[in-house]
Amino acid sequence: MLKRSILLLLCALPLLAAVAAENPARARLDAFASGLVGLKGDFRQTSYSPDGEAAEESHGTLALQAPRQFRWQYADPYPQLIVADGDNVWIYDQDLDQVSVRAQSAEEAQSPLTVLIDRGLLDRDYVVSAAPDRDGLQWLQLGSRASEPSFKQVQIGFDARAPVRMVMIDLLDNRTEWRFSHWQKNPRLDPKWFHFTPPKGVDVVGTPALAKTAVFPIRN
Repeated sequence: MLKRSILLLLCALPLLAAVAAENPARARLDAFASGLVGLKGDFRQTSYSPDGEAAEESHGTLALQAPRQFRWQYADPYPQLIVADGDNVWIYDQDLDQVSVRAQSAEEAQSPLTVLIDRGLLDRDYVVSAAPDRDGLQWLQLGSRASEPSFKQVQIGFDARAPVRMVMIDLLDNRTEWRFSHWQKNPRLDPKWFHFTPPKGVDVVGTPALAKTAVFPIRN
């Protein structure tokens, strides 16, 4: 569930760049993204079943670096590390001693913060509208124009300074909510965070694309 949710999120989040200029949340997005080349923060994720029952909770940290690198690390209940190095997306499930790898597409490269770092306009592919304010936040509602979308709806909530919440409804009506906190803009990030070498002895599923840059071992 965690893996599917985060991959769907990574595919959906480029929609942030499609916010209509007349929406007040766009001004907040632009202010937060101004001069941004790197970002670090915490997240808390809760997944809900279609009837609204909380099914799973997790938390962890994330770091992003322009143009296409990110590190998303779950602390519990199941330790998991997702690293995009610009060529591949690596998913390391520590409890299973398994690593999955796939070529990094433009969609998989995105996250809530990488679109702040690289804000290409994608509104031609999505329906973007203002959602009613709630919980003291300004919200955007986004839907895909694709013939086979990977989600039904995404909403992003902004406070006066930053994006702090995101809600995604998948094709089965499951809802996943992320709460973001402790943002650090343009922090000093170790380049090794955005490279991954599978630990010795783990099963590797998939074939990595030819890397364009050197790969460093990951240290947890």
